[in-house]
Amino acid sequence: MGKEITLTGFADEIAPELSEQIRVLKKLGISHIEMRGVNGKGLVDHSIPEAREIKKILDAEGFKLSSVGSPIGKIGIEDDFEPHLEKLKHTMDIAHLMEVDFIRMFSFYIPEGKDPGDYKGKVFEQTGRMVDLAKSEGIVLLHENEKGIYGDVASRCLELMKEFYGEHYKAVFDFANFVQCDQDTLSAYDMLKEYIEYIHIKDALKGSGSVVPAGEGDGNVEAILAKLKESGYHGFLSLEPHLADFGGFSALENGKSIVKRKLTGEEAFTLACESLQKILERI
Repeated sequence: MGKEITLTGFADEIAPELSEQIRVLKKLGISHIEMRGVNGKGLVDHSIPEAREIKKILDAEGFKLSSVGSPIGKIGIEDDFEPHLEKLKHTMDIAHLMEVDFIRMFSFYIPEGKDPGDYKGKVFEQTGRMVDLAKSEGIVLLHENEKGIYGDVASRCLELMKEFYGEHYKAVFDFANFVQCDQDTLSAYDMLKEYIEYIHIKDALKGSGSVVPAGEGDGNVEAILAKLKESGYHGFLSLEPHLADFGGFSALENGKSIVKRKLTGEEAFTLACESLQKILERI
């Protein structure tokens, strides 16, 4: 995809320590982070003074955040929302400090076995309050399609986008999460393409839902990235490997000698990056 896109990723999958995250990202030629966890806890669980120290290190090393990988909206729809709204305000303070406009967020877990449609009104009311806050703070909320939340399949993501899409509310497209919800990713892309602002790169297998390197699963990663390229997409591609339990490099490369072992964080992130690079070279 060339200069139109920028690679970033969830560097906490490399290691908890920021120093190790930076070392591996530098080796891979990546200078952006979608910061979720750092130095052993969530970024948004740090105080402002702690976050300021993290920012100093990022500045010194030449790194920027592509997004705050926050857990906002990752609570039950029946949970108390008011403390969560306060957490969003703190998250926005951190985003401002980090000089990043994007905050990744979700649309609330639906009680197991219940019809998501029964909770639409409450989901929309709470989402609307978050979007209003984002408008007042000059922040862009990026909704991720996560299994088990209201907006986990494309049709309900589309409902949210039709209601709230604008300068302060846009879509993250996550291939693996759609596969894990039995949502065809090609039809999801066609439904949501005009709302997509940000891409999470991970792939998964139908049925088991196991996460695999990009292009090895049923997420149609290459076909959709080609469509994005054709459309002129010029945003971030964010590596979210989830590959620590993947069989290992030899499982891909040598059919006779399959080694089953956990990958280190560095190996998993490197495998995810190399798999994506191969796809980008082909499209």
